[in-house]
Amino acid sequence: MILDKFKLTGKIALVTGAGRGLGKAAAIGLAEAGADLALLGVGSTDQTAKQVAALGSRVCQIQADLLERSSVSLTVETCVRELGGIDILLNNAGIIRRAPLMEFSEKDWDDVIQINQSAVFFLSQAVARRMIDQGRGGKIINIASLLSFQGGIRVPSYTASKSAVVGLTRLMANELAPHNITVNAIAPGYMATDNTAALRADPKRNAEILGRIPAGRWGEPNDLQGAVVFLASEASNYITGYTLAVDGGWLAR
Repeated sequence: MILDKFKLTGKIALVTGAGRGLGKAAAIGLAEAGADLALLGVGSTDQTAKQVAALGSRVCQIQADLLERSSVSLTVETCVRELGGIDILLNNAGIIRRAPLMEFSEKDWDDVIQINQSAVFFLSQAVARRMIDQGRGGKIINIASLLSFQGGIRVPSYTASKSAVVGLTRLMANELAPHNITVNAIAPGYMATDNTAALRADPKRNAEILGRIPAGRWGEPNDLQGAVVFLASEASNYITGYTLAVDGGWLAR
């Protein structure tokens, strides 16, 4: 049955940035499809864990800061110890810093590149090693952005990091395909999250953005659940190296 291909029963998913917004919604969607969850957050993931557990899934919580390279090995080791392995990785954690190009600081560059780009690479590398050792393949899903395709303004490190995510997704897909590991990315459109609070609070920018989105609204975190479950499931087994825009039609205009 085709619907069975979307089920994730018995799978173990690691979600970064799982405490709120897109990460929380994605974790709940994966649990609804049957997966057990490891939730990584620099802050509390209690609310996400509570909702995941209520769905009958096993859950473990990992508090770690991806600004620290040591958090990668800690995260993988904890997930494997608590849940028994890793089948799905969702690299969702990300930050943004805003300032004009000529005023952008070295710290704002380094912090964003570390979390949005370097942590994605090194966590994917560590998880892929585990997946290869397990011998049952796996799914890696990265969160890209509309700024993986466009330049934007006042967010140089974010644009650079999210452009890199698309390139890394393609490279990892090529190298990991022989191990039955698919690597894809999702590029969310303008979503109603903490990262866009400043834009939504600016009447002029808010109107400009809504005026370009064919769907006529800001996206909600739950709008990503279907794409995440699809790319985590058997239904997407022959898709790899692809970046799927979930943007209400923004890139089509």
